[in-house]
Amino acid sequence: MSWLIRYRTKEFIRSSFWLFPSLALFGAWLFAKFILWFVPDPTWPRFDTADIDGLRTSMAALASSMLTFVVYAVSALLLAVQLASGQITPRLIRLTFSRWQMKFSTSLFVFAFGVTMVALANLREEERHSLLLVTAIGGNIASVLVFFWFVQEVGLGLRPVAVLQHIFAEGKEAFDSVYHRAFDQPYPRDDGTEPSPENWRIVRRTGSSGTFLAFGGSHLLALATRSGCRIEFIPQVGDFVSTDDPLARIHPAHAAPSDELINEMVAFGPERTMRQDPLFAFRIMVDIAARALSPAVNDPTTAVVALDQIHRLLRYAGAKNLESGRVHDTSGKVRLVFPTPNWEDIVDLAVTEIRQYGATSIQVARRMRAMLEHLIDRLPQERAAALRGELELLEKSVARSFPDAEDRRRANTGDVQGLGGSSLRTDG
Repeated sequence: MSWLIRYRTKEFIRSSFWLFPSLALFGAWLFAKFILWFVPDPTWPRFDTADIDGLRTSMAALASSMLTFVVYAVSALLLAVQLASGQITPRLIRLTFSRWQMKFSTSLFVFAFGVTMVALANLREEERHSLLLVTAIGGNIASVLVFFWFVQEVGLGLRPVAVLQHIFAEGKEAFDSVYHRAFDQPYPRDDGTEPSPENWRIVRRTGSSGTFLAFGGSHLLALATRSGCRIEFIPQVGDFVSTDDPLARIHPAHAAPSDELINEMVAFGPERTMRQDPLFAFRIMVDIAARALSPAVNDPTTAVVALDQIHRLLRYAGAKNLESGRVHDTSGKVRLVFPTPNWEDIVDLAVTEIRQYGATSIQVARRMRAMLEHLIDRLPQERAAALRGELELLEKSVARSFPDAEDRRRANTGDVQGLGGSSLRTDG
């Protein structure tokens, strides 16, 4: 199985919403049949002597309630996601349907429905399996409890703060997948040889157009090592690449890897994901803050909440060694090169648009200043130049936006709450 097929399979399993309820329905049938065929009937009197018509009525009511739960849960989820995506960000739709809480709840409802239907179908006067009936009733009781938990998850899980915390967690994992070393752990030095610029072969995109999602790094490294060549990607993960656009360069030009083989080790899709694209986490957070700062919404507090998580992720990124775009073989030769954003790119994305859209908000200016000052103080000094540059731009923005001297003084005071935080707070 090729890397691309494995990648698409993993992404399908990770992001698919309908797969797990479908498996739960099939699993319910297998589970119920296993009980009927292989588990002896415990012959509990309460079920063996009960009125058959009453049992049928009860099982039918339970099956109907489970089907209602499934319909209601999916309808409520669709409605909540549509409302939240309009108020927070459209990128929320994929993230929500990928959450395990949604998959688990609907799968349990479907499982309980399937077991109940099998129990109802095998309920006869002369034959009734007590354990199967108890399993169906227990599954329905568990589904009722999970249903209330599901409503809470849908209602509270789509708040801006919950969404932003979820994005931070995924962004942190994405940084770990791309940047493996801490700031003070250098990557191996190059062997000092650089290929001549005239001896390259361009590999072009042969599949459909789309966003560059990921590539098989270990597979490409092994391929380049076996072939004795260097593979350099031209687009960065997250870029949109059209068919026949340059995808990679190979040196030397006569090296064995074919264009088709290289294209089979890269994944493209309709929208960005965070698997190998940590900047997409910043992109979503900034979008949430920008929408909150739009004149139609005018919610600077949500922008401050977004800055809280941006602050956390910036500090985590600043403690990483960001020079990971060159992969060496065991002998120290560079075999795989791929463009990665540097610290200045990350800071630019995280700060610029929020500073522009929140230029007239004292709350946003104070929170952003507190973030920049804290990062300057806590991150390695090599990170400080970009942060100080953003701090200077923030001061200029405040000077333009607040003609009153007192407003400028307040806006130029850092506050981790935006407004209301103690001016005497220390961070020692």
